[in-house]
Amino acid sequence: MARKRRWLDAEEQCAWRAYLLATQLLWEDLDRQLQRDSGLAHSHYGILVALSEAPDRSMRMSDLAALQRFSQSRLTHAIARLEKDGYVERRKCAEDRRGQFAVLTDKGMAALRAAAPGHVAEVRAKVFDHLSPEQVRAMADVFGALMPGLDPPAVACRGHGVAVDE
Repeated sequence: MARKRRWLDAEEQCAWRAYLLATQLLWEDLDRQLQRDSGLAHSHYGILVALSEAPDRSMRMSDLAALQRFSQSRLTHAIARLEKDGYVERRKCAEDRRGQFAVLTDKGMAALRAAAPGHVAEVRAKVFDHLSPEQVRAMADVFGALMPGLDPPAVACRGHGVAVDE
């Protein structure tokens, strides 16, 4: 028996399209701000944040790719760029000679600390300054409710971002 197709009603369609447009515009604005103020692509900033939150500022490349939702080749390209800038270095895995770790360098941590205040200010200005505390809770509830139906990475984000006051 074929399942009946359920189209989005007008309210759902409006909400869906607003979500798509808002996320696209937000990503573009955040990327532009990071590029302008720190020379970092938004995706590279995400890699630095993930490494800053990892034990010993180090993560297996395969786990980092899964966390960032990158293909292995995309992550390799991004890490090569961050290596060139001196922000990350690669280290061989002692237990698995084929594996590699990406390690955040002191220079990379300094770059992240320098970029974080402007990035957080942009996120606040573009998102949270427009929401009430109730809307922030609703936002967390909505996206939390979606997670079980999605495919989140096995490696979980621990955190709250980089500490910039140290």
